[in-house]
Amino acid sequence: MIDTILAAVPTYGLWIVFAATFLSCLALPIPSSLIMLTAGAFVAAGDLPLTFTILLAWLGAILGDQVGFYLGRRGGDVTKRMTEGGKAAELMARANTLSDRYGGQGVFLSRWLLSPLGPYMNFVTGAARMKWVRFAVWGALGEAVWVAIYVGLGAGFSNQIEAVAQLAGNFSGALAAGAVAIGLGLWLRSALRADKRLKRKQQAGKLPE
Repeated sequence: MIDTILAAVPTYGLWIVFAATFLSCLALPIPSSLIMLTAGAFVAAGDLPLTFTILLAWLGAILGDQVGFYLGRRGGDVTKRMTEGGKAAELMARANTLSDRYGGQGVFLSRWLLSPLGPYMNFVTGAARMKWVRFAVWGALGEAVWVAIYVGLGAGFSNQIEAVAQLAGNFSGALAAGAVAIGLGLWLRSALRADKRLKRKQQAGKLPE
């Protein structure tokens, strides 16, 4: 299926890029990063216009983010069905950790640096009632970085797309896991410190046992 989608890029390039970034931001299994890399290669070959390729990829991502945010805000069975299951539930939990700790900056990082968490951050921040303006601004900035990186990599390394795609995917996945581990570690340290303070107060007679 992926080969079929990539083969259609030179023919329906701009709209495939737009649809790919839009759908991937709704947690659908679309190889949007690989599609942008491929589009970047066609930009380098002169088969696709650089400005419109970047613009439509960016607009698709922003629109997908907004729909995901709306679904999270409304809640209900749609969001539940899209996030149920082992891996999806795990990513949702990681997105919760990132959102709780970093807020708007977490939205920005989840667009490009921790991209596997991006779609789930849309649902989480919508459900958490984050201010729409804050979400939209940070999200748009992050998507601009994401699109620029992948289209740029595709244009610069057009003869090594698969290798670059694998490297980028492994890197972002490792960072997402690392961010969660750090967040949980900081939370645990904070909880332990609070527990120690409580015990000191109890031993000093300031609080009842």
